[in-house]
Amino acid sequence: MKILVTELMWEDGIKDLKDKGYEVDYDMELSRKREELIHLLPNYDAVIVRNETQVDTEFLEAAKKTQVIGRLGVGLDNIDLIGASERNIPVVSARNANATSVAEYVIAAMLDASRPLTAANKDVREGNWNRKRFTGIELNNRVLGLIGMGEISHRVARRAKAFGMEVIGYDPFVASFDHVVQETGIRQIDTVEDVLKASDFVSVHVPLIDSTKHLLDREAFRVMKEEAYVINSARGGIIHEGDIVEAIKEKQIAGAYLDVLEKEPIEKDSPLATSEGIVLTPHIAGLTLEAQSRTAMLISEEVDRVLKGGKSLCQVN
Repeated sequence: MKILVTELMWEDGIKDLKDKGYEVDYDMELSRKREELIHLLPNYDAVIVRNETQVDTEFLEAAKKTQVIGRLGVGLDNIDLIGASERNIPVVSARNANATSVAEYVIAAMLDASRPLTAANKDVREGNWNRKRFTGIELNNRVLGLIGMGEISHRVARRAKAFGMEVIGYDPFVASFDHVVQETGIRQIDTVEDVLKASDFVSVHVPLIDSTKHLLDREAFRVMKEEAYVINSARGGIIHEGDIVEAIKEKQIAGAYLDVLEKEPIEKDSPLATSEGIVLTPHIAGLTLEAQSRTAMLISEEVDRVLKGGKSLCQVN
């Protein structure tokens, strides 16, 4: 049986598939070669993608032999789940495989905002000794607001509490006795606006769907604290990019850490790139060595399970 991998997959996962007897064709740039991808799809029993490959009607119609689609990650906005279900193609995701890495990215962003060591290092090497400029703040007793209270938020909250932070959150799908509240101690807030008003750091952990598109926009930034930071490691499009640039310029908020953008890679003329208050990273929150390996191995195992006639615990459609 043949498996096509269209984006970056860690080598141990590919090796695992080959050791299981599959013929694996791997081109980490194939997601950007659409015509070639569509031409190749009819030949494969399984396809493994990340977030750049658009699994749409054209893709699904071409994937005539495909029995399963593996998603190296958890975001699903690039996959037509309904269309896949109509064609009886299960989609399996790497559920929770990179949750710890994303949680640690959020902590790293808050630490960088509170103690900008890289900037201080650069300034000292330029011959300065500006102790007042680099006087930071403590995370202790600061408020972290979580928009969305799933598994990643659970892990973020546990780590934030170790720093003495108060953690609040909003999620209409989380009940008062769910583990993220009862075991992690996140204080539930009734509205997004109330989370924004109270928080020193706001971290976004929701999928990109119609109701979350531009969830954080001009009006949202106006209710936030002037010293507050926004962290988005979820999906581009949840934050209105033009509005956050203006909010930082007008000092409505202090800054932002954006790991995901509406258009990736970033456009050359994007105003995000010239905003000094915004730290940009190339969609790496979940990309640690450990998470890459876990994700690749989990998808290898789950794709194999489906191809052998089994049912995946990580199926999402």
